[in-house]
Amino acid sequence: MSGAVRGVRVLDLSRVLAGPLCAQMLADHGAEVVKVEAPAGDETRRWGPPFVDEAETTSAYYQGLNRNKANVVLDLRTPPGREVLHDLIARADVVVENFKAGTMEGWGLGYESRLAREFPRLVYCRITGYGVDGPLGGLPGYDAVLQAYGGLMSLNGERDGDPLRVGVPIVDLTAAHQAFAGVLLALLERAGSGRGQLVDVTLFDAVLSILHPHSATYLQSGQVPERTGAAHPTVAPYQVFRTKGQGKGPGRLFVAAASDAQFAALTEVLGRPHLAGDPRFRRNKDRVSRRAELLAELEPLFLRRDAGDLAGELAARGVPASPVHDLDGALSAPHTRHRAMVVQDGTYRGIGVPIKLSRSAAAPPRAPVAAGADTRRVLTGLGYSPERISALGRSGAFGPHSP
Repeated sequence: MSGAVRGVRVLDLSRVLAGPLCAQMLADHGAEVVKVEAPAGDETRRWGPPFVDEAETTSAYYQGLNRNKANVVLDLRTPPGREVLHDLIARADVVVENFKAGTMEGWGLGYESRLAREFPRLVYCRITGYGVDGPLGGLPGYDAVLQAYGGLMSLNGERDGDPLRVGVPIVDLTAAHQAFAGVLLALLERAGSGRGQLVDVTLFDAVLSILHPHSATYLQSGQVPERTGAAHPTVAPYQVFRTKGQGKGPGRLFVAAASDAQFAALTEVLGRPHLAGDPRFRRNKDRVSRRAELLAELEPLFLRRDAGDLAGELAARGVPASPVHDLDGALSAPHTRHRAMVVQDGTYRGIGVPIKLSRSAAAPPRAPVAAGADTRRVLTGLGYSPERISALGRSGAFGPHSP
């Protein structure tokens, strides 16, 4: 049992979210990942509280994106630091970076201008906000800004309320998964061609790619969609309902009655089977066009029931439904444990590996290490002598504090 990409060497030059998560996903599946940080460290180390150490050098935010990686500190503003970076690139199969557009070129290490020619098998993954050219090329990218610019924020929130940011950095997360897929595609293609290539991922493309079904609806009809809160724009009932709750348990239930048969089963469980035969609600398009009338009939029925009990009854009848959990409920659920979606290494606890392969096991979780913890070991593996490493330290290649 070994990771699916065991033996692949990844150089993670990225920071914050999309790049580090892409590299962590590769590490989870067996890749040898070396993360390079500036002497000041990835800024997310300070994005707390909470922190995982008393010195407050590593935040929970950073910890969630950087397990299973060796760590090297280099000051890439110095020529010696860039020389070491070049040597690290020389032994890598994959480079992941999300510097501001043009940074690597400014250091003389641009992919198109140098690295593609010098290392033709290299898979180079570049993650930027908008790309390196075009009307917005080179601008920095931030998740919430892209949610706004890309239209996603306009779709999130109640109909009469303000546009809302999605509560997780969904654009960065999507870009990370697309970068992961792009790297794997490039490695697969390289197995036949023998050549690497550029994997070009942008937050701009990522946000536009996740607007379905609203984007498909707009491109077909030309109508700009409106916010619908937790409800589905083209299916009803498909939304959150208030219930009577029970103690500290959840008081809201999400129901997805996406077919006529599921709607009929829902009405039976709620004790009003005649609603399924009501001409106003017989078909989905009828229910969507008369959503207000439908909710007037259904909402009082939900208020009589407990969310957990009702979810079980609906599931037994084939109607997808779930209490609306908080994170404590979600991450402590029995099925979360069954799926190994919370993993542990000593005091480290993190989200498990969502892609499970039948023969290629994921790597055991290993907590993120301190900045520069592996600098000497990694450089020794490159063939650097102790004397050369010490000289690099004196030159400032590792910042003001030598490893």
